[in-house]
Amino acid sequence: MNSGTAKWQRNLFIASFIVPTLLFFCVFTIYPVIKGLYYSFYDWSGASNNMTFIGFDNFKDMFHDPIVWRAVGNDYFLVAGKVIGIMMIATFFAVALTRFGLKMAAFFRSIFFIPNVISVVVIGVLWNFIYNPQIGFLNAFLSLFSKTQVTITWLGFTSHTIWMLLPPAIWAGIGFYMILLIAAIQGIPASYYEAAELEGANQWRQFTGITVPLIWEQIKVSVLNIMMTTLNGSFVIVWIMTEGGPDNSTQVMGSYLYQMAFRQYHFGYGASIGFIILILSFITTIVLQRLMRHDNVEMS
Repeated sequence: MNSGTAKWQRNLFIASFIVPTLLFFCVFTIYPVIKGLYYSFYDWSGASNNMTFIGFDNFKDMFHDPIVWRAVGNDYFLVAGKVIGIMMIATFFAVALTRFGLKMAAFFRSIFFIPNVISVVVIGVLWNFIYNPQIGFLNAFLSLFSKTQVTITWLGFTSHTIWMLLPPAIWAGIGFYMILLIAAIQGIPASYYEAAELEGANQWRQFTGITVPLIWEQIKVSVLNIMMTTLNGSFVIVWIMTEGGPDNSTQVMGSYLYQMAFRQYHFGYGASIGFIILILSFITTIVLQRLMRHDNVEMS
């Protein structure tokens, strides 16, 4: 077999893996994006063949729609809250279960991972029950410290309902990222920590000077994944728990897209919202990647 034939067979072998994946990516990602952008230039109900070309009017209407701006703000509020909450708790337990040799570590890993195998719909229903003003666990717990029955409507106030969506969102994501960080920490040579101890470095110094720099890539991947899944997937838990209310105070871009396209039948407007979600996700990813470059974190 000459070198030319071997090279051709090698390229064919590689293409046999790449082409199917690329085909699926084009069919289920690229094509929907292009089709969505196409629909965004039309006034269309989504249920008829009557499509009226209106150019950029849908995008112009979005910039004058106060609900869109509120939804964008809520999206980034959830992104920031989930990144801070999930990463702090996941990192704490990952370090505790690896560096401090806690007993029953496998048991705790399983317990924390359970929310990740539960449907988001189930999580939303569960936390709706917890927040229920009459029979919810939260009010029942607070009633133990009060002379009267506490009946706070946790999801009924425009001022703080968006805050009440953070606990279920954070709780649902801790386990996965904890497992990811545990795997990264276990890959750090023990000799690094032994050398640090000989030099008198305490646990905090070892964490900031060894652990964090050496698992920084996993931290970066986790932050980017939280951001992308929140901007593109926070719709489900929002819709299950509040449907964007009260008074659109918990509306996110995904839930507003669903409401406009499938509830009010402004499919073209919904498609334009979807395209803006894509643009925001892309820009935010680029910004975060630049802010979290590995050369900004050095092992010391």
